[in-house]
Amino acid sequence: MSIALLANVLTIILCMAVLVQSVRMMKSLRTVKDGALTQVVEALQVATVQARAVLSDMKHTLGTDCARHAQLVERARELRDELSLMTGLADSAAERIVSAVGMANAQRHAREDAETVETDSEGETAAPVAEAA
Repeated sequence: MSIALLANVLTIILCMAVLVQSVRMMKSLRTVKDGALTQVVEALQVATVQARAVLSDMKHTLGTDCARHAQLVERARELRDELSLMTGLADSAAERIVSAVGMANAQRHAREDAETVETDSEGETAAPVAEAA
């Protein structure tokens, strides 16, 4: 297929699309010319009134609900801050408990080691005495 033939087919398709669109536009213009313009204007007027009613309701809803939601969000932020503070206090208390347990374990191990050393030293002194007898 040559480029010229392809270009001609493409031009034919585009010309047919323009013809179809022209026929549709002519029908629309006849409708407007025959008096449908008043119907279009009335339909636009009704749509405008409905849109104003909806916008009025939306303004009212946004005015009341947004204020309420803003208060809820502020309260939620306050609660978040309180919980953050409480979590910090709990973490520090847990750290103090862990350090106290660690110190207690260290003291207990130190006492056990001291007792082990005393029993070992008593065992060493007792053994030579037994050998001497």
